[in-house]
Amino acid sequence: MINTYKPEGLIYGSQQNRELLSMGKTGLERAMNQGIIMEATALLCDGNMDLHIDLCGITGIIPRNEVCLCREGEEIKDIAVITRVGKPVCFKVMSLEERNGRTVAYLSRRQAQIECKRNYISDLIPGDIITSRVTHLESFGAFVDIGCGIISLLSVDCISVSRFSHPKDRLYNGMVIDTVVKFVDYERDRIFVSMRELLGTWEENARLFTPGQTVAGVIRSVESYGVFVELTPNLAGLAELREDMPLLKTNDIIGSVAAVYIKSIIPERMKIKLVLIDLYRGDMSAPSLKYFIDNTSARHIDKWRYSPKESQKIIETVFE
Repeated sequence: MINTYKPEGLIYGSQQNRELLSMGKTGLERAMNQGIIMEATALLCDGNMDLHIDLCGITGIIPRNEVCLCREGEEIKDIAVITRVGKPVCFKVMSLEERNGRTVAYLSRRQAQIECKRNYISDLIPGDIITSRVTHLESFGAFVDIGCGIISLLSVDCISVSRFSHPKDRLYNGMVIDTVVKFVDYERDRIFVSMRELLGTWEENARLFTPGQTVAGVIRSVESYGVFVELTPNLAGLAELREDMPLLKTNDIIGSVAAVYIKSIIPERMKIKLVLIDLYRGDMSAPSLKYFIDNTSARHIDKWRYSPKESQKIIETVFE
């Protein structure tokens, strides 16, 4: 399935969106008549909790009750309105009125979300690969926009196989990522997504390295039996503690850079043995995400196995 309903911010700079905004009232009339979803920046929230939108010289207003889609019986919370200020928001043009010689466009983000949900999100099933945009980070995971501001949860254990202390070690607000639908909760009308299945199996990641190499990694955990060093977002190796590096026995170095020598790669045990050469206490940005599934050609997966076939330990995801 091709996602024509993008996370907010992704159609803001599109040619069609720019053209419609630049055409002024004519462009807004066209969008209204054709039901086109547009995007523009929310400039302010007034005392009535209405959003004012920058439409290149024309006043745009999203009334409070049109800011977002709520479940039946729920009311829109103030925080859901004011947190839109300063950000691109999607909308459909509902009406154009003349007030004191000026055009005022009344807009609805809720209607855009209803259309997105009806025509796109309601058809998603576990295993579908979709584009998401990170909106907020918490210790337990990341909230991501899966289309027109509709939010899904990417829990911390679904971000990658390799361990880390906080989602900020992997992601940042506004980051566009590929995700896969993990579970659809029809009773609560929620979708949960995952990402680790797109970041490669153990073998695919281990194939990037060779015994005898010295490479850079990120220290993610210090245990009594060794130090876990992340080589890629879905692959970590274990280095022995060294008595001549007392800092390794503290948590102060978690997130720091480590130069490690690759001693051996053991598929049947799913292990990479490392020798710690040196470390640098400054922070290193998280390794860039490398997707091992091309979302331009593959839009769905039924099953994913991280473990090598030689390994007795099985780490896998079955989408159903």
